[in-house]
Amino acid sequence: MFPGFIQGALVAVIIILAQTTKRIHSEDTVDETHVLSLTKDTFDDAVKNNKHLLVKFVAPWCGHCKALGPAYAAAAKKLVDSGSDIKLASVDATIEQDLAQKYDVKGYPTIKFFSDGTTFEYTGGRAEDDIINWLKKKTGPAAAELKTVDDLNKLKEANEVVVIGAFQDTDGDVAASFLQVAKTVDGIPFGITSNKDVLKELEIKKDTIVLLKKASSNKIRGRLFFYFLEFQFDEGRNDLTSTIDEGSIREFIQANQLPTVVDFNAETAQKIFGGDIKVHVLLFASKKGSDYEKLRGEFQTAAKQYRGKTLFVSIDSDDEENERVLEFFGLKTTDVPAVRLITLKDEMSKFKPESSDITSAVLTTFVDAFFDGKLKPHLLTQELPEDWDKTPVKTLVGTNFHEVATNKKKTVLVTFIAPWCGHCKQLTPIYEQLGEKYKDNQDVVIAKMDATANELEDIKIQSFPTIKLFPKDSDEVIDYQGERTLEALSKFIDSNGQEAGKIPEETAEQTEEADEEADAGHEDL
Repeated sequence: MFPGFIQGALVAVIIILAQTTKRIHSEDTVDETHVLSLTKDTFDDAVKNNKHLLVKFVAPWCGHCKALGPAYAAAAKKLVDSGSDIKLASVDATIEQDLAQKYDVKGYPTIKFFSDGTTFEYTGGRAEDDIINWLKKKTGPAAAELKTVDDLNKLKEANEVVVIGAFQDTDGDVAASFLQVAKTVDGIPFGITSNKDVLKELEIKKDTIVLLKKASSNKIRGRLFFYFLEFQFDEGRNDLTSTIDEGSIREFIQANQLPTVVDFNAETAQKIFGGDIKVHVLLFASKKGSDYEKLRGEFQTAAKQYRGKTLFVSIDSDDEENERVLEFFGLKTTDVPAVRLITLKDEMSKFKPESSDITSAVLTTFVDAFFDGKLKPHLLTQELPEDWDKTPVKTLVGTNFHEVATNKKKTVLVTFIAPWCGHCKQLTPIYEQLGEKYKDNQDVVIAKMDATANELEDIKIQSFPTIKLFPKDSDEVIDYQGERTLEALSKFIDSNGQEAGKIPEETAEQTEEADEEADAGHEDL
């Protein structure tokens, strides 16, 4: 997995939770009547007695778990109401620690699927439809056979997006390629047909892959918003009629499953950051602004040229739940409208256009320059505080980092932190003691940097806190892997990085996951 993807996933986590936390606190208690609550005494029987069982391992304090709760419960109810033999269950892993250890639970929520004696990792999305579609695909045919027009209509009505293979012969090579893609694409239901009535309904005259999209409604903060077809999607249907093979089908779905311009919210965040397209152009603008429709029109015109290559995403700066997104890009509401480009390839990088004008021509020039390799990343930095070096723990920002950290006359320890990070807060008193210990040592500098507000081209931070040592008289940079104690950190410094410590792999993974999770439930995320 690329580091850029890891960072992108972390960004998505932060953003989704920032948007869902208020809803978690404001909504009624989730009705989990149809979700089995399992313990070590009931777990084995549940797996034995249910042909297909999806189990989430959760922690009561976990923000991700709380965000998942409503969709998981709704999926469980829908499956029960439909008479499905698929059941959903939940385990409190903080209580049932033996079960958590047995099933290798290292973060929350961990979701496992038990089917016919085999255990699988759940790899689907966390929306109600995503959960159900993933389960149906794993327990049934990759594509539903559409024998009648009624079958077609039911598939369309039940889903936001569907992909249909309409063939003269469902036993041919083209149909085989379609079914192979259907087996491996999660989150979207597939249908297949050669029925003459269905082909006529779809107006099909030759082998065609049809992608259908419909209007949807989403309940957000107690209000119901309807996204009509002309707003949510640019068209209700896309057809692939030539050169149909596995590669072209995948590209076709990737290019058309989302609208030309995607409106950012908690529901679309996962599809944006978790999709195959890793280059995103973001428009930050006020939907209440008098020029919004014009800006969006220019943005959409440019977006059409990069379908399947780049996602164009609109972020409403009026929505207070998007403040975290603006902050991540170093923007304030007074800075909008503004455009940024982010890539999750290899390493996550952000780019800023030279011109503040938002026209299709300026956007096209900007995106082309990125793909031509002509742009340099836009790096965030805070202003250097006047008292940055007046305390035992020095404060670094983007502009003074290299001057201090790579000064070969000193050994410099730098901790990269995030303001919302619970483990960073736990480390603070220990780190301040470390600063006191070395404040009179002319050869050692203890420093910290807020890595969410200051970015470096040559150092990418993927988890918090990250601790690095820049040894005296060396170009080496040594990552600290040990315990976060005064004694262990002191040994790391005194040994010039030779005693970097090593946390057992299992503990390290739990710590990294916990770093996300411990902060997830806090209102100030």
